[in-house]
Amino acid sequence: MSLRQRPLSPHLQVYRPQLTSVLSILHRATGIALSLGLLVMSGWVLSLALGETAYEFWMWMIDSMLGRLFVAGWLLSLYYHLANGARHLLWDLGYCLELSAVYQSGRAVVAVSVLLTVLTLVVLYGS
Repeated sequence: MSLRQRPLSPHLQVYRPQLTSVLSILHRATGIALSLGLLVMSGWVLSLALGETAYEFWMWMIDSMLGRLFVAGWLLSLYYHLANGARHLLWDLGYCLELSAVYQSGRAVVAVSVLLTVLTLVVLYGS
């Protein structure tokens, strides 16, 4: 059988996304978002070194609607990555490996991430 006659593996578009696969992809995406967010945070540190004018401009940007949206997204990424990392540690210890527990812990990770993000934003920006 030649290489051209071999059947192709099903592509990702064939499969219906499942909670486990979506959460796995989100874990990787939030890791990337956290890395990019650290670049933004280093800009904040740089603004501190550049003086009062640079710092005031930086704080004006972060306090804008776009800046607040960025902070909210970064916080959601942080809390999701943290909670999902704890979930993976439980798996490494041999806990919650049954399929029903995997789905329950996945939903809990999403709920905890959203709750902690909302609570932090309330503390940061008031009600």
